[in-house]
Amino acid sequence: MELLDGNKNQDTRTQFKNSDFVQVDISDFFDEKKLSDDAIKTGIVVFTDYQQKLIAQLHESLKLHAPDLIVRLEKRLAHVTGLAESIAHFPSLLERSNTMNSTRTPDSLVESLISYQEDGDTLLHLPSKSILGKGFLVAKIHTFYSMSKLARNYAGMSEKEAREYYDETISLMFTLMAEDVYMNLIKDKSIPIDLRREIANSLIILWEHRSDQTISDIAPVLQSVWSARRNLAPAFGTMMGTSELLTVTFQMDDQWAAFIREKLSEPEISQAMEEFLFGISYEQILRLKRILRDQGVKSIGRDEVGTYLGKRVKTDINLDYRDFYLLYTVRRDNAKARQRLDLDGPKSTLEDFFIRFIMEKNHEKQNNDSFAR
Repeated sequence: MELLDGNKNQDTRTQFKNSDFVQVDISDFFDEKKLSDDAIKTGIVVFTDYQQKLIAQLHESLKLHAPDLIVRLEKRLAHVTGLAESIAHFPSLLERSNTMNSTRTPDSLVESLISYQEDGDTLLHLPSKSILGKGFLVAKIHTFYSMSKLARNYAGMSEKEAREYYDETISLMFTLMAEDVYMNLIKDKSIPIDLRREIANSLIILWEHRSDQTISDIAPVLQSVWSARRNLAPAFGTMMGTSELLTVTFQMDDQWAAFIREKLSEPEISQAMEEFLFGISYEQILRLKRILRDQGVKSIGRDEVGTYLGKRVKTDINLDYRDFYLLYTVRRDNAKARQRLDLDGPKSTLEDFFIRFIMEKNHEKQNNDSFAR
């Protein structure tokens, strides 16, 4: 497995040592004292304090309203915990370990992630723990979605209380998405090497604990973007997205507003925004614009897009976390194809651009704070 072979990355490490960059130790990016007992035992944060609170609330409500469902809930939670315990048998990614043919350290893994620039699926080049952990996270996502249905339909909870379980499902989905985003950013050579190292560190910590503070912080923003998108006007109009964009921007927080203000003028980010807003590819957007212009059509409904393009396209809007992830992966794969084939259009998704923007701002703040000290 080339990506994990520390010896094959010696040249890369030598190159970095000869640069002006001061290597950052991965331990700077997490605080072991803050990890829960579950995290210490398994590496993976099985359930955060907040998630444990949600579980306890649901358990108590089911006792009153649907006690026969408690066993089902407890079995599901035990299965999730069992997955984490099984994964714990694999070596920690934050410690030195001997693999079959080399010694792996957190720093060598960071260098491997940065230096490996091949196209294609890297599944077989990644640590086993990272792959198994993704399965754990998917199981956890489905578990909280099931809990949201129990809370809404059987536990006698208010709509606001039941909503917390679905919001947590969405937050976990963004953690799953973050893995793809981090991998994309690590490969992006336009990003300074020190920031790419930080992103690689974040990815390794995500693999180890299946929890990420940066994504937890911005997940509500991304969820708000998705929710606002659902409320956009159902007419595609001139396909320029001006009114739709304003609708989204006015509902966002300061981070999103700063991102729009500073970055939307960049063509690729504007194109990625249109893909996100309209739910179709950059290429389909260009084609639809030409068709509407040539036929003198001023606006069409979402359900008419497929007719004009001559194929089925998924432009319906809802708040299903599975649809969000599905449409994200389509945009992600299209962006990768353009990158690989050197085609016009966005080479990254809107999520990539936004998370990069946030991490650049955080990195800049850290540097300024360090300088001030």
